[in-house]
Amino acid sequence: MKYFILIFTFILSIISTSNSFSNDKIISKLQSGGNIVFIRHAIAPGNGDPENFNIKDCSTQRNLSEEGINQSKKIGAFFKKNNINIDKVLSSEWCRCKDTAKYAFKNFSTFEGLNSFYDPRFEKYKIKQINDLKRYIKEWKSTDNLILITHYVVISELLNKGVSSGEIIITDKNFNNLGSFLIR
Repeated sequence: MKYFILIFTFILSIISTSNSFSNDKIISKLQSGGNIVFIRHAIAPGNGDPENFNIKDCSTQRNLSEEGINQSKKIGAFFKKNNINIDKVLSSEWCRCKDTAKYAFKNFSTFEGLNSFYDPRFEKYKIKQINDLKRYIKEWKSTDNLILITHYVVISELLNKGVSSGEIIITDKNFNNLGSFLIR
């Protein structure tokens, strides 16, 4: 039993050190700048968009829960605490993305290339949106980071990766995955 506890403690310390190193590596990469940072909007209970969805009326949309608002604030605090420089923050026009941006970073602009195309009503815009987003990223030049707050379907389409609400994925301009993490 004594040896089991020693071995278990040793393995646990390796795992903990590995995760810590991984987080330190991600933070260092973000601090060095020039990254594309995809963030799926924070927690907004439900799935898809209501039938009466109106892009100009947040009361017709799925919105952040209190947990989602707190998660957004924690995302912003992470960037601030770690002195991560941001060139600009772009958000989908959906209220749950704009609210994530507002609570996390305060200043942001919307970009329709980040809008959801999950719902069949918006699927016809998918190819144009993805092409516009790729073009924007290709032409973007900065030594700071570009923050993109968007939806599961956009991230999945570009990065071939499923993400949780509030998950952060760091890539280069060629969409090579440099790391990811989730703030709850």
